[in-house]
Amino acid sequence: MCVSNVHTTVTAYEDPAYCSVQNGGIMAIPDGGPLSSVGRKRGCKEMSRTTGPDFLNTILASSQEKGYTHFFYGSTDETLDKLCAKINEKYPGAKIVGMYSPPFRPMTDEEDLQIIEIINKVRPHFIWVGLGAPKQEQWMAQHQGKVHGFMVGVGAAFDYLAGNINRAPLWMQKNNLEWLYRLMQDPVRLFCRYVVTNSKFVLNAVIRGK
Repeated sequence: MCVSNVHTTVTAYEDPAYCSVQNGGIMAIPDGGPLSSVGRKRGCKEMSRTTGPDFLNTILASSQEKGYTHFFYGSTDETLDKLCAKINEKYPGAKIVGMYSPPFRPMTDEEDLQIIEIINKVRPHFIWVGLGAPKQEQWMAQHQGKVHGFMVGVGAAFDYLAGNINRAPLWMQKNNLEWLYRLMQDPVRLFCRYVVTNSKFVLNAVIRGK
């Protein structure tokens, strides 16, 4: 399942291969507020924003009753350790059956087979993938049918839940301004992404109506 925002939507619009990846999952939910706003204007009256962190927290909460198990793939060992501690504290009934921080380089075929074996050995209900877009969606597409578990690409959700970065105030979330809050926290990395993709989204989805 893809958790789509303005950045991934614009990327999919411009890249047919990535568009196929986005459309190849069971669903793509609107993480970005602008997506749900445009969706409502185009006839999907009940369309609402569902962020990666919110979806992750909801599933973790329900896991305490339903017995869901979880595998976390992505980020750093330090962040995964913090994430594990936070989940055990906040959702003591949620069972984590594995965590893996991949190297910051292309994995060899042998390494990839090893991680597939690691995941399938513990058979999690949910495989949470936090590699950032478009890498996480591409990884899920490449491993569809190879790993046993429901894959969800949740971007920066690991960092949010681990406490590395803070969510925007509620008023900013409700007014589609969470991107601005993230930009203020990490301007060097996110400036070009947000300025370029947000501008393209407004031009094509809002003004041109494509």
